[in-house]
Amino acid sequence: MSAAPTSAPSAQGASAASATRAQVAVGAGVLLTAAALAVGAIDIPSNAGYGGVGPNFLPWLVAAVLALCGVLLVWEALSGGFRAMDEPSGAAQANVPAFVWVSAGLLLNAALIGTLGFIISCTLCYLLAVQGLRRASGQDASSARVWAVDALTGVLISAPVFWAFTKLLAINLPGLTQTGWL
Repeated sequence: MSAAPTSAPSAQGASAASATRAQVAVGAGVLLTAAALAVGAIDIPSNAGYGGVGPNFLPWLVAAVLALCGVLLVWEALSGGFRAMDEPSGAAQANVPAFVWVSAGLLLNAALIGTLGFIISCTLCYLLAVQGLRRASGQDASSARVWAVDALTGVLISAPVFWAFTKLLAINLPGLTQTGWL
């Protein structure tokens, strides 16, 4: 009689099949995102403007390139999996408090940008996201000095972006005042 096969090869096969399914799911997710962008681009008018392209050109271009990336990811997963991948870095489990900080920043930005204006809401988003990232990496994020430096950095990033869009590109972003400077 021959020896009974060990479970190691079947465990490796199950692990490889699970990895392939996960990799195909990543590619499928990218394809679904491309499809969602394409559906959204349908409603954007195509009237040609300056330079001969309409406002729907960039969304369609992004959707097409994203769809190509999704197809390539699925093909790569089905033809042997993502090759030459480095071992994952970071913690084995998600840092939920950090996720909450970053999510709160993004959600508050979206909720308050029309009320507080671009500069203040983006500063708040930056401040909360950086707090989450600092806490995730084990840095001391609770001192008033850290909060002040992060808030100042958020203003120094968001204000020039606001002014570049509103003053140089003439693109209306929500402001706190009607002057166009805040």
